[in-house]
Amino acid sequence: MKTASFFAGIGGICHGFKQAGFEVAYANEFDSKACENYRVNHPGVGLIEDDIKNIKSSSIPDFEIFTGGFPCQPYSLAGNKEGLTDVRGTLFFDIVRILGEKHPGAFLLENVKNIQSTHDGKDFEVILEHLKACGYHIKYEVLGGHTHGNIPQCRERMFIVGFLDESKSEKFRFPDPIPLTTTLDDIIDRKTKAADKYYYTQKSQYYDMMNKAMVNNSIYQMRRVYMRENKNGVCPTLTANMGGGGHNVPVIRDDFGIRKLTPKECLGFQGFPEDFKIVTSDVHIYKQAGNAVVVPLIKRIAEEMKKVL
Repeated sequence: MKTASFFAGIGGICHGFKQAGFEVAYANEFDSKACENYRVNHPGVGLIEDDIKNIKSSSIPDFEIFTGGFPCQPYSLAGNKEGLTDVRGTLFFDIVRILGEKHPGAFLLENVKNIQSTHDGKDFEVILEHLKACGYHIKYEVLGGHTHGNIPQCRERMFIVGFLDESKSEKFRFPDPIPLTTTLDDIIDRKTKAADKYYYTQKSQYYDMMNKAMVNNSIYQMRRVYMRENKNGVCPTLTANMGGGGHNVPVIRDDFGIRKLTPKECLGFQGFPEDFKIVTSDVHIYKQAGNAVVVPLIKRIAEEMKKVL
C-alpha cells in the first residue's frame, strides 16, 4: 500500500509507515533545510519542495493513505494559539482540498493535543466537520511517546485517523499503552565526550546555577533563572524553538561536564533510526527534531491501520 506524506519534515511519519510495511510514494515539504535531511534519508521518495498551496492534486500520483503532521504552532500552548485564524492554521484546508480531490482510502493526521481547545474547541469542531464532509469516518485520540511508543520523551499528540469505508473505521483501534522500558541512558551517551560546543563552561552565564542544581543523572530544562529537573525519568517535550541558538535544548550532566543534548540524541528521543543522516547545521536539525514525531508510535498506529486495510 502506498502513502503520500505532506508537511513531511525530515520524514518521521514516513519512517514509521515504512517500518510498518508501507511504501512512501510521494512527499511534500516546504522547508528547504528539512528537505535536505529528508532526501538523504529517503532517497527513493519523490520529494516535492514547495508550499502545499501550490500543489495540484493532478500532479500527485495515486496513493491509498494520506499522512501529515500539519503545522502545530497555531494550536500549541507554546504559540499564540490563534488556531484556524493563523495563516499556518489555514493550511489545513489544503489537506481537505487534496483529500476531496484524490479520495484516498484512509488518512492519518498529527498535531498538538491543544488543537482541541483553541477558540473554545470550535477549531477542532470545524476540522472534524470538514474531514467528515469529504466522506471520512473519523476516530481521534491523544497518545504519548512515553506511554505508547516506548520512547522516554513526554510528548503527547493528537492523532486523527479517517477511513472512507465505515466498516474499516469501526474495526480500527488505536494502540494500547505499553510499558516504558527504554531509559534516558539508552539514548544519552554519558561515557563518551561530545564535541566541545555542546558543553557549558565556567564562563557560561548560568554555569554556577546549573552546577548547583544538577545533582544527579536526570535531565533538566533551563527555566529562565532556575533549572527544572524532570523527575519522571523522561525527556521533556522537544520543541521547534530549540533551533534558536540551542537555548531551549534539554541539559544533562555527563562524565565530562554539563552539556545540552546533541542533535543525534534529540533524534533518539524521537525514535529515529541510529543510521539517520544529518547534513544540515545544528540550528536546523534541532528545529527539525523538535517538529518531528515519535517514530515507533507512528509505526504502531500504521500497523493498526494496516490490519483493517
